[in-house]
Amino acid sequence: MSQVLSQVLESFLPASDGWLPIWQLVVASAAVFNAMQNYTTLKLTQRIYAGTPHLVNPLQARAFGTWTITSAVIRGYAAYHIHNKAVYDICIFSYLIAFSHFTSEWLIFKTCKLNGPVLSPFIVSSLSLVWMLSQYDFYVSKA
Repeated sequence: MSQVLSQVLESFLPASDGWLPIWQLVVASAAVFNAMQNYTTLKLTQRIYAGTPHLVNPLQARAFGTWTITSAVIRGYAAYHIHNKAVYDICIFSYLIAFSHFTSEWLIFKTCKLNGPVLSPFIVSSLSLVWMLSQYDFYVSKA
């Protein structure tokens, strides 16, 4: 029974070598959860934008949720199509956009405080950017 379950689970994992495709799938899955919570509550989003939590309203949270689900789609697609240059490049840009957004909200607009909830997107976006850029030649064909 456990072997059958293992085979079923493995059939859903990306078939590419290395851990980057699996990382993309994990990040995409976490983003789906984050997007869904943006449609149901303001609490977690207010913790991210702790500098100005009063500015987090249902419309802003749903827009943030839509942006997050878009990122999840890009990263999920990249998990299964990691060798496609266009997909790989778009995924890199999705992390760059996220990093730029949170950096500007923290340093320029002062809506974020450097706390636990905002550290997560900083860590994920910067780690993913460095990882993807360093592994570009491994995953992307030079065709």
